[in-house]
Amino acid sequence: MAESTETLSGVIERVTFHNPENGYVVLRVQATGRRDLVTVVGHLPSVVAGEYVEAVGQWIQDRDYGSQFKASELRAMPPHTTRGIEKYLGSGLVKGIGGHFARKIVERFGERTLEVIDESPSHLMEVKGIGAKRIQRIRESWQEQKAVRHIMVFLQSHGVGTARAVRIYKTYGEQAVDLVRANPYRLATDIWGVGFKIADELAGRLGVSRSSPLRARAALRYMLQQLSQEGHVGYPEQGVVERTVQELGIEREVVLEAVTAEREAGDLIREPGGDEPWLYLAPLFLAELGVARILCQLAQGPHPLRRLPIDQAVAWVEQQMGLELASSQREAIRQAATSKVLVVTGGPGVGKTTIVRGILKIFAEQGLRCALCAPTGRAAKRLTETTGREAKTIHRLLEFEPAVGGFKRNRENRLEVDLLVIDEASMVDVVLMNQLLRAVPDRACVALVGDVDQLPSVGPGLILADVIASGVVPVVRLTEIFRQAGQSWIVRAAHQVNHGELPASAPAQTGDFYFIEAPEPEAILDRLITLVRDRIPARFHFDPFRDIQILTPMNRSDLGARLLNTHLQEVLNPQRGKGEIQRFGWIFRVGDKVLQTQNNYQKEVFNGDIGRITDLDEQERELIVDFDGRPVVYDFGELDELTLAYACTVHKSQGSEYPAVVMPLHTQHFMMLQRNLLYTGITRGKKLVVLVGSRRALEMAVQRQDTARRCSALTRRLREESERRGPAETGMLDFRD
Repeated sequence: MAESTETLSGVIERVTFHNPENGYVVLRVQATGRRDLVTVVGHLPSVVAGEYVEAVGQWIQDRDYGSQFKASELRAMPPHTTRGIEKYLGSGLVKGIGGHFARKIVERFGERTLEVIDESPSHLMEVKGIGAKRIQRIRESWQEQKAVRHIMVFLQSHGVGTARAVRIYKTYGEQAVDLVRANPYRLATDIWGVGFKIADELAGRLGVSRSSPLRARAALRYMLQQLSQEGHVGYPEQGVVERTVQELGIEREVVLEAVTAEREAGDLIREPGGDEPWLYLAPLFLAELGVARILCQLAQGPHPLRRLPIDQAVAWVEQQMGLELASSQREAIRQAATSKVLVVTGGPGVGKTTIVRGILKIFAEQGLRCALCAPTGRAAKRLTETTGREAKTIHRLLEFEPAVGGFKRNRENRLEVDLLVIDEASMVDVVLMNQLLRAVPDRACVALVGDVDQLPSVGPGLILADVIASGVVPVVRLTEIFRQAGQSWIVRAAHQVNHGELPASAPAQTGDFYFIEAPEPEAILDRLITLVRDRIPARFHFDPFRDIQILTPMNRSDLGARLLNTHLQEVLNPQRGKGEIQRFGWIFRVGDKVLQTQNNYQKEVFNGDIGRITDLDEQERELIVDFDGRPVVYDFGELDELTLAYACTVHKSQGSEYPAVVMPLHTQHFMMLQRNLLYTGITRGKKLVVLVGSRRALEMAVQRQDTARRCSALTRRLREESERRGPAETGMLDFRD
């Protein structure tokens, strides 16, 4: 016999839990006809304290939480009592109205309050303390909330999580539902955080056929985007087609028709050649072509230092810097004075910074303009400190303009420089490098500086390695470790790993590199927490938040970034009455160390930037993060751009240096245990590096080379472009005193 259902209604006193991804809620409700609050569980796309709720379901006895009303049907409506309205407005739902103003507004307008806000918000001026500016904020927030809740109900009714509703509304505005109905796949292209698979689920629920040409074209773009996230610029056509057929279950003929349609639309480029043609997303193809053409073009023409007596200039640099350069360093300076494009590469401690300083001195002495840049804020800051000259991130150098959604510096408005130094060039992807080179004037020189043995860029391409392999520009590879750097156990360990040797741990109490053996994940985690919380701060006086960074090979697993962050947050920043908010699978607290996961040009924060949460405002629904002294405001709906940063992957650490690095290693990281990853992790540490893990995992990482080759045609393009243009002009150089 089926259990009977009951109905229950009342005012939501408190939202105990709400998962915005699936709508699951736990509510404390003041139910009609009951003196005590009751617990109601069910699903709602959005919910706010103060709302009136109607539920159909059954009473259950939960083993841990006692009596609960489990709702099979749950509906929330705007409150209709003054008490409910005050709670509703005081919840932080509407920006500009907190608990204080909620009470004053309800005192003035009573049960008409919501009607006034919706239809005649200018009447709020009758409440003391509310002016025109606050009314405008209230008006905008109220309208946004109405639209967003409409979108959330629509998405939730079709089985899609609603956490991205605010961003969908901000992108599409009032037309959001109509646009999504017309082509749900556009979400995957337009909305950060909504991938093809979510859009595909929604499309299926909206009745789009799995063999639809619309789906096949979106699937094709998705597959090429997935490949680009693996580092590929293009990919053999047969491989793209087969992966699309197998992974997404679309008929081969439909996929081939989609290739033709995408090519005709200009979104896909098919390039013949080699064993088989390659397919490219159009922006990646054009970016790679642009890098090849611009580098070869820059290599042409007269050098700005063409009349410089080179040997005399090298001797002058040595005198100015108070040191004797190694032969390879002298060669680098000679090449910089004779070649318009130059690569300087080498590992830690080999003098790359010394070369950069020497080159800058020569150009500056001749009255030429120099600019320095790096891919990340931390790398730019380090470059500023080591050269004594201002360095900028590439994005700031190119002056991004949020209003137009592009860089101010471009082909039509180039940088005013005679020399551009690009540090950490190994981590610049093909799209950003193309944007940067487009802004370099033809007269200027470019020096690419980086460590080609590190991990390649997170984005597509293999810029530094491909330029070196092409042979079309001079390359100076520095190999000599200088005496002072050679005293560092970190530098020794990095070079040992790079040569396929096990790194030597420093003697106890005397060095800066250590390997602590711990065979099992539980032991590794215990050692790691003790090191970060107690031992390293006590002995080296490093701050666990500011100075120590945990780097791990991967995101998943017991020792991956996600679980490590959860453990470390509880150890280093437990909840002690501080503000906190739960969004997108993370709990964010005041004091937390956080990492930006995508480029946000409007906020001028970029993928990999690390900051600290300084404030959390429930009323304004905002969180403030301090990035190196600069406060940045995030709406709660934007928090999917942030993750905790007590631990991060080695990939995310590229371009950064930290006073102390602690790195767990275990065979559960098997897929990522490779020499260049371990080498990159070790070289992120400036004063201390501690590896904690199993010796077997360390041996695997040292022995395994990264054999996965990225599909990039830049080397070939550079050679073809160089042959087409002919040898670069080096100018008539005067070597006389």
